[in-house]
Amino acid sequence: MSQETFEYLFRRVKSPQALSKIEYGYRAIREDGMLIERDVAVPMRDGVRILVDIYRPEVAQQALPTLIAWAPYGKHSPRGTYERFHNNGGVKHEWVSRHAAFEAPDPLYWSRHGYAVINVDPRGTWNSEGKATFWSPDEAIDYYDLIEWVAAQPWSNGKVGCSGVSYLTILQWQVAALQPPHLAAINPWEGYSDSYRERTTHGGIPENLFGPSWLDRSIYSNNEVEDVLAMVEKHPFFDAYWKSKAPDLSKIEVPAYVVASWGDQGLHTRGTLEGFKQMSSKQKWLEVHARNKWEYFMRPDNVEKQRIFFDHFLKGSSDEVLSWPKVNIEVRERHYVGAMRAESEWPLARTAYTRLFLHGADGSMGPAPEAAQTQVQYDAQQGQAVFDYRFEADTELSGHMKLRLWVSTSAGDDMDLLVAVHKLDTSGEQVPFAYFSVYDNGPVALGWLRVSHRELDPVRSTEYQPWLLHQRELRLKPGECVPVDIEILASSTLFHKGESIRLVIQGRDFYHLTPKGPMIGHGPLRNEGMHILRMGGTCDSHLLVPVIPK
Repeated sequence: MSQETFEYLFRRVKSPQALSKIEYGYRAIREDGMLIERDVAVPMRDGVRILVDIYRPEVAQQALPTLIAWAPYGKHSPRGTYERFHNNGGVKHEWVSRHAAFEAPDPLYWSRHGYAVINVDPRGTWNSEGKATFWSPDEAIDYYDLIEWVAAQPWSNGKVGCSGVSYLTILQWQVAALQPPHLAAINPWEGYSDSYRERTTHGGIPENLFGPSWLDRSIYSNNEVEDVLAMVEKHPFFDAYWKSKAPDLSKIEVPAYVVASWGDQGLHTRGTLEGFKQMSSKQKWLEVHARNKWEYFMRPDNVEKQRIFFDHFLKGSSDEVLSWPKVNIEVRERHYVGAMRAESEWPLARTAYTRLFLHGADGSMGPAPEAAQTQVQYDAQQGQAVFDYRFEADTELSGHMKLRLWVSTSAGDDMDLLVAVHKLDTSGEQVPFAYFSVYDNGPVALGWLRVSHRELDPVRSTEYQPWLLHQRELRLKPGECVPVDIEILASSTLFHKGESIRLVIQGRDFYHLTPKGPMIGHGPLRNEGMHILRMGGTCDSHLLVPVIPK
């Protein structure tokens, strides 16, 4: 990368009534056996003060370890925040107290187990001073300063951990890469680590549903905040701006309990797994589930696992975590049906990557390519191409998939390819899986590519995971047919004998926003005329799948 610099663009968000309704100013409260200090002003290195709420046991017998929950959603956020989602986001009311903030550890539970919990209003959000930036190195520096401030407090034992879901994990990657001296452990729970590739630009295609709504829907401020929409428009390629929002994960050395989900494709799945793969921590554990993320985070047995982890690294008690398998993955059969299995590494070393060649003649896939070249075409805006392969024996696919295609278009100079992999039962019906926090009709896996962004990084790409450079556009010439490699996000699925894997390729999204909860979408799209896929002969179009030997 060049030493290009960038300047943040800021904007004001709508002045919400929510700000005027919140009591503001320092006060100390005793409730439910806790000493709660509200609006404690913590100075950052440049003099700006951010506000935090500190929850501690009312009577503490010894110095306390501390968990920090860093998010812009309001440190006062009540447990009712989940109520705006279908079925309360899967979180049962009895699992959380009225003190729990959105996507954050519940202070009541943790204080009863000898911890302090700090909820944060980051710089520029709510009533904290300064201007807000998001998922940024500047925000990470503030996080660093808070960690070191906490460690110096008379009630602290000097050991600090980071916890929480989504945004709270994204900042864990950022701050852990800075290596604060008193950061003792992190628990990244479903959060992307590369804002460009995993949030705003999937395969070069702009995400225009979840991201744009996030700023107006989630952020409150008395000051200016980073205008992320304007910055996306200003920075269409992976430049210094986006690199700053993709921390060097290899610099993370702190112990980590990493939790990912197969179902959060298009937001957190890829980035959480990359965090685990790339971090340098000698003590790290990975768990990948197939449930809804808020439910899985707040489920009582999983909260106990979080405590086992933090008890060891923040208290020096309980060595149970040292006996955990390094990797646990849930091998799915269908929505909420699957089994956890212990593994030694990720991706699985014994994976047999297998090519299923696309057959244009009958829409099938198979282990051998067609001898003669064929082609399939579909309307770029409304049509699709479908290819099926039926398993003759029980087969587990766990890991990364890659789609190699030879493509051209009848009109225009670019193509947007949106790809889904589905499981079909023995009668040919699609088998559903948990997807995107609250949905129960999801795919096995998804992939995306804007063909002009097809240029690969030759160093970071592997046989099973293409890595796009996103440095320039390579527009198509009239009639030009080009090979493309499409990353299909990691998954784990068991196919029984007689069940099928289905590959679908089209020029539009597969899933759409409903009242249940959030959803991703893409546009504006660059699709005109007919998409033409070539296979057979010299065109080695195929789906590479990760077969796990029995």
